[in-house]
Formats: sequence, structure tokens, C-alpha cells
Amino acid sequence: MFDNLTDRLSQTIRNLRGQGRLSEDNINDALRDVRMALLEADVALPVVKDFIARVRERAMGQDVLKSLSPGQMLVKVVNEELVHTMGEANDGLNLSVQPPAVILMAGLQGSGKTTSTAKLARMLKEREKKSVLVASCDIYRPAAIEQLRTLAGEVEAEFFPSRTDQDPVRIAADAVSHARKQHLDVVIIDTAGRLHIDDEMMTEIRRVHEAVNPVETLFVVDSMTGQDAANTARTFNDVLPLTGVILTKADGDARGGAALSIRAITGKPIKFIGVGEKTAALEAFHPDRIASRILGMGDILSLVEEAEQKVDKAQVEKLARKITKGKGFDMNDFRDQLDQMLNMGGLSGLMDKMPGMGKMPKNAMMDDGQVHRMKAIINSMTLQERSFPAVIKGSRRRRIAAGSGTQVQDVN
Repeated sequence: MFDNLTDRLSQTIRNLRGQGRLSEDNINDALRDVRMALLEADVALPVVKDFIARVRERAMGQDVLKSLSPGQMLVKVVNEELVHTMGEANDGLNLSVQPPAVILMAGLQGSGKTTSTAKLARMLKEREKKSVLVASCDIYRPAAIEQLRTLAGEVEAEFFPSRTDQDPVRIAADAVSHARKQHLDVVIIDTAGRLHIDDEMMTEIRRVHEAVNPVETLFVVDSMTGQDAANTARTFNDVLPLTGVILTKADGDARGGAALSIRAITGKPIKFIGVGEKTAALEAFHPDRIASRILGMGDILSLVEEAEQKVDKAQVEKLARKITKGKGFDMNDFRDQLDQMLNMGGLSGLMDKMPGMGKMPKNAMMDDGQVHRMKAIINSMTLQERSFPAVIKGSRRRRIAAGSGTQVQDVN
């Protein structure tokens, strides 16, 4: 999401680091580039003006101009102000209430509320060890209830059945009552998508809110909408007391303006970002880590956390024992490593979190399509060929290429 912004800011930073000393003139030139980069990333104009004013005030101070490495000091200032703009720290969910804790999901049509409901349920089950009930109040969209039922089964959350001929307020109230009787920890209520100009639908979600009194009211917004996401969130906040935002589709080619604008315009924190279509693709939003990513400095903490959650430790230990005994690393092991990498967001997701790797030219990196082709080639091999790749000669290579839908040179 931040690729273009990272490229622009990284170039500006490189130019500054090449300066022997900083003056007001080259600081102004740098800030002009930063301003253009933020505007091109679709950050809201008032946010850009405020950000540049704060950076200029600090950059013109003696601490930066007189420091031994002024370029580095300016990077530090920009990093700190990015964190300030997005919120100082991660705001987690408030679950320290008498169970069940009710979470209400709101947002526009097509923003990804239903998928985010399932993602959040999975995160709460796996990381917080909570028992979760999900319920759908979307009686308008065809198959919305069935979609949530399917996703609930996938993430192993309890599903509260509902029908399209029921009242959404009744569904929500009954779901909370059921969770209370079953002593469940959390209820996540998925509501119908609406347009913020639709008074009837806004009245309905307000009634649902009053009926269940949620501890968290999360606004789900598509990051592709840029700064308009912040304006929409502000409109919703005028009707509902929002407690936070989930930013979806952050793995796409959106320009990042939403992430930098929402907190400043609405005063509400971004709590999570969706980074893929799978139910595991939900990350806590850490402003300091995102700021480091934007400046191309990586995000080692998130990488370590992701590895702890998604890497199969038993498989890693098995491979280590195998190599220790001198049995070597074969194609089966290589395929397992490719699977682990894909589970962690693919090669591009890993590179994005590694310091300096974000600056690599895009054509120098292997994409996930190539990784899937490599897996297809390995899957087309026999067990003997995977264990002893040296036996793969001409005719075998042609057979493997035909079986995997690739070329012989790909197998080579």
C-alpha cells in the first residue's frame, strides 16, 4: 500500500543524506518533495499541511541543523511525526468487560465487513483464546448470512443463525442473549452495508447499537478509497460512537492516504489492517512500525510476531534434526519452506518488513507467481525425484514440465 510513498520519501532522504550540512534552503526543498509525495499518496490536504508545518518547525531547530548527521536527524523527525499523525501506539480491543463483549461492525457496501468479521473472530480465538459467536444482521444482501456461516465454519467460531425475514435489531439482541446463556466471551455482529446518505439504513444501525450496547464499534473501510475513507468515517462517527477503524485491502495498490488521514480527521484509531483475502490476513495496526515501513526501514517486530504465529515449529524442528543427521535438504523440504513463506504473506510481504529490502527494484524480486510455479514443478515430481533430484534427466524434465504446465527451462 505504501510502495509509491516509500519510493518518493526514500529518494528525498537519500538526497538529504548526501548533503554535507543542511540549510534552510535544502530543508525547504526536501519538505516540498515530502509534501508532493503525501499529496500523491492521497493524504488529506489539512493533514499534509499540519504534518509539514510540524516537521518544518522541528527541522529548522538547532538540534537538526547543528547535529553531526543532519540528514539522519531529519529522518528521525519525519519518522516521529508520521507516528504522531497515525497515533502514538496500537489501540487494542477493549475486552475487559463482563462477558460477552459485543463488537459491532459497520461500514459502506463492499468494504469487507463480513470477511473482516471472520478474520477478527479467528484472531480472537487463536491469539486471545476467546470463545467467539458471530451473527449476521445483513438481511438485504443475497447470501450474506450464508457467507458468514461458511466463514465461521472455516475459523471455527460459533455461528448464530438468522433469516432474511427477521428484524436486524431482533437478530442482534437474540445473538447477545444466546452468548450470555452459553457463557461465550465475545459476540461480533456483522451489519448490512450502507451508504452514509441513506437515512433509513443509518437509523437501523443506530437502533442495533442501542439494543446491544457494544464495547467496540468498528468502522470497516476500504483503503482503496484514499482520503475519502477518512471523510466517510467522520460521517459515520456523527451517527455512531465509533471506537476504531479496520482498514481493508491494505495489500493492494492503494496509495496509503487512508492510513495517514483517518486518525487526524476522525480522532479514531486504526486498530487493524486487512492484508489479504485469507482469514489469517489481519494485522494489528502499529503506527510506529508502519512509519518505519513507509520510510523503508522495515518492520522486524511484526516479522518476528508473524513467524511465531504462522511458522510450523514442529516442522522446523524436524528439518533441523534431519539436517543435523546429515540427511540433507531435498525438494520436499524446499516445498515446505515455500509454503511457510506463502503463509507469512509471500516474498513481497516478507521483503516489505525487512530493512532495506523495500528499496530493491521490483524486477529484481521473485513474485508469488514464480513461487507457485516452483511448487507446481515439485508436485509433478515422483517421490524418488523429490528425494534424489540428481536423477532428473532430460526425459524426466520434459515430463515434469508437461505435468506442471511450465517450460523445461523452468524445471532446469
